[in-house]
Amino acid sequence: MNSILVIGAQWGDEGKGKISNYFSGKADIVVRYQGGNNAGHSVAFDGKTFHLQTIPSGIFNSKTLNILGNGMVINPLALYDEMQKLKEAGFDCKNIAISTRAHLDLEYHLELDGLEEVALKEKKIGTTKKGIGPCYKDKVSRSGLRMCDFIRDDFDKKYAENLKIKNSEIVALGGKPIDLEESLKKYHKAKELIKPLVKDTITILSKAKEENKKIVFEGAQGTMLDIDFGTYPYVTSSNTTSGGAISGSGIGLGSIDGICAIVKAYTTRVGEGPFVTEQNNEIGNCIREKAHEYGVVTHRPRRIGWLDLVQLTYSRNVNGFKHVALMLLDILGGLKEIKVCVGYKLDGKEIDYYPADLDELKRVEPIYKSFKSWNEDISNCKAFGELPEACKTYVKFIEDFLKIKINIVSVGPSREQTIICEEIF
Repeated sequence: MNSILVIGAQWGDEGKGKISNYFSGKADIVVRYQGGNNAGHSVAFDGKTFHLQTIPSGIFNSKTLNILGNGMVINPLALYDEMQKLKEAGFDCKNIAISTRAHLDLEYHLELDGLEEVALKEKKIGTTKKGIGPCYKDKVSRSGLRMCDFIRDDFDKKYAENLKIKNSEIVALGGKPIDLEESLKKYHKAKELIKPLVKDTITILSKAKEENKKIVFEGAQGTMLDIDFGTYPYVTSSNTTSGGAISGSGIGLGSIDGICAIVKAYTTRVGEGPFVTEQNNEIGNCIREKAHEYGVVTHRPRRIGWLDLVQLTYSRNVNGFKHVALMLLDILGGLKEIKVCVGYKLDGKEIDYYPADLDELKRVEPIYKSFKSWNEDISNCKAFGELPEACKTYVKFIEDFLKIKINIVSVGPSREQTIICEEIF
């Protein structure tokens, strides 16, 4: 296949960065199509680990063009800082194209995000406070500014008009108004670096498809944080599922050849909301510390739970993925037992759906199946056949339940610690 979409099948933090980076080694273009710098991708290779928030994971290959799509909300100041760090590490960042249609995540969005979260009190969402929600809110209300506005000579005027309104909202929420001149100074500096990279990415992608170029579409967060299909309202403000790749890149329906779901061998989530298989106990603490389950962006400890195959079946249904990369399998080694959720009971009766009503979801009882763990170190395994029998049994059960082949198995954080069961791109 010439184009592949990489999506998170759970609540994010599944390991998308590693697999996207693996595919990007073969790609002409990598496209990020939604979210902003609230996402964090970790990419490890050659003994080094890089943390990306806005820039696609193909940035490390100078021959790969990295597109920041129209569905993204981009903080110019954060993008500037991220590019500077990459340049210091030896990557020139000339292989970036930013959509003219991408919306700007600005200083007043960040300020409002924090103030609104405080105002919600016990109903808080658990936002990263990166301004993502307020920015998407402006996009939908048709009052936002876009990259095509940012590179214009009259950006200062447009920004001043918006800031006047936003400062009144900030003050009403108990915040301190943003100083216009100080704010503009920061944006002028960022604009010098960013302006040459802002392009009509719709035309770039269209020509690439005509020329049969290899394209990777890279999502942020995960399925259960989708604004439509996630555990609303404890979600992000964009479409993290496969449909978001179409609207967020402008590629056109039917232009993506395959979808690879990234699945963590257990489950994690950050922020508020129901979590059916959560292990707020010694097991959860053990997995968290062994896997260093702390947010790349927020550094908050992630909530830990057993793998939930009911949730993954729902994810399969809304995304339509046919391929799976199973991540962090090595973390489950050495446990007394491994549990997998294979069904839900609601008020004592089994159900065959994932509840939209969070009150129902809170009452759900997981039905578990137990598996033996393994004590062998699998981090150096190069082929599926080298894995311990207990490990292979666990993987095969997931395959059979989901009725989908697991094509990739990750046994460590480095790009080299990846078992390719079947090449798909």
